[in-house]
Amino acid sequence: MRAAARDARDALASGLGAAAATGIAARFMSSPLRGLAAGTGAIVAGYMPMRSEIDPRLLMDRLAAAGAVLCLPDVVAEGTPLEFRRWSPDDRLDSGRFGISVPAQGAEVLVPDLVLVPMLAFDREGHRMGYGGGYYDRTIARLREQGDVLAIGLAFSGQVRDDLPVAPHDMRLDWIVTESAALPFTG
Repeated sequence: MRAAARDARDALASGLGAAAATGIAARFMSSPLRGLAAGTGAIVAGYMPMRSEIDPRLLMDRLAAAGAVLCLPDVVAEGTPLEFRRWSPDDRLDSGRFGISVPAQGAEVLVPDLVLVPMLAFDREGHRMGYGGGYYDRTIARLREQGDVLAIGLAFSGQVRDDLPVAPHDMRLDWIVTESAALPFTG
């Protein structure tokens, strides 16, 4: 199922690419999420896109310009939650585990208020399918234990599936933002 979801995302990325990133930024900034992320000094965890993941950099640029503090994830050890370090769009990035671009080791560790989450697929209930390592599920679970955090999935609208398997440890997202909609999930 992951391979099929990756192939579908690859096809969407080749057809939509930068237009989808522009659409996601527009949907996010015109939704209630803008008020939660911008102008308040909220800490927003983004990510650097890999493979055909939807690119959040335009959105992150807009959030930083509107007053958000940005950070990026780093896989510090296998099987543990992600660590988030402060990052600004002009900062240099290093190569971390799995070839992920990460802030320099000395960058300040932050606890995000909002986490932007990449995915292979999602369903209409707010569940997502990742790569299978469980990093975002562990991270979201830990952050929710510590306080309020919004987990916001970013995806192409065509990544929706009706047949996602959901396990007890899978964390439901609070919102999913696509190039065509900002979808809230409650409960």
